Amino acid sequence: MALTDFGALSVFLTVAEERSFTKAAKRLDVSPSAISHSMRELEERIGVRLLSRTTRSVALTDAGEHLRGRLHPVFTEIRDAIGEISGLRNKPAGRVRLLAPRLAVSGVLAPKLGPFARDYPDVVLDVTTDDNRMDIVAGGFDAGIHFGEYIAKDMIAVRVSPDLQPVIVGSPSYLKLHPPPKSPRDLVRHRCINFRHGDAGLYRWEFEKGKKSVSVAVSGPLIVDDLNLVIRAAIDGVGLAYMSEDNASSYLAKKSLVRVLEDWCQPFPGFFLYYPSRRHQPAALSALIGVLRISRDIPSTKLNDTGNVHKNRRA
Repeated sequence: MALTDFGALSVFLTVAEERSFTKAAKRLDVSPSAISHSMRELEERIGVRLLSRTTRSVALTDAGEHLRGRLHPVFTEIRDAIGEISGLRNKPAGRVRLLAPRLAVSGVLAPKLGPFARDYPDVVLDVTTDDNRMDIVAGGFDAGIHFGEYIAKDMIAVRVSPDLQPVIVGSPSYLKLHPPPKSPRDLVRHRCINFRHGDAGLYRWEFEKGKKSVSVAVSGPLIVDDLNLVIRAAIDGVGLAYMSEDNASSYLAKKSLVRVLEDWCQPFPGFFLYYPSRRHQPAALSALIGVLRISRDIPSTKLNDTGNVHKNRRA
């Protein structure tokens, strides 16, 4: 039976319940002639008479009674399922599948997990941590978190962190043996700790000063994809490291790390939660956005009309 026949079967059930084309038509908000035409076509397709009609009434044949008995529980389950799904529009419940890189998980998501779980106990937050820039739609995710400039133009983006301030740091012991760089070009003579951003490969350190922009492919004895290893290695004197000021602040305060090239390090756009469409947005996703969204009072790089940042400093 063709998929379109399910509509006719639903009409048949309505007629069977009302025992009247006129009442069924009123319930379905169509004309009685449309009901009659639909039933006649259904009977012709299956080759069995389902209804006995007179000018005053409609009755089920034995075949019609048998079909009604088999269809009723099936369509009841379908209606109940649709009702449950429709209820998700207003009540935060169900599963939200989220994709995020490790830097965003530790800096953006982790601090909000407790409040979110307490406020929305019927939501299951299913988080996949992956540093690769995956297609969230193809991957079956409801939303993702990433740096603003990595987000495609057709996505809706919501800021979930302020702009991030980069720092270049090294240990006092390293800088005692290696004169601090005075410009980004000097980094080619330094041992640097390389960071691998998933399938994007090694990150080129990027700098700005006034109207000057410089990108440097650094080299050194260590390549990692874990921020904790970067910090540990920098403290132990392996080489210079690039990270956000938030991650380095406690070590700078204790002087276990020292900042260099400060005048070349300008803020870059932070993290955004992104998703494909605002249409029929599940209440569970709306709840997550509400918890992660940062205050509008926090200064940040402006987005363009598509939701993306104007510059692509980190790609």
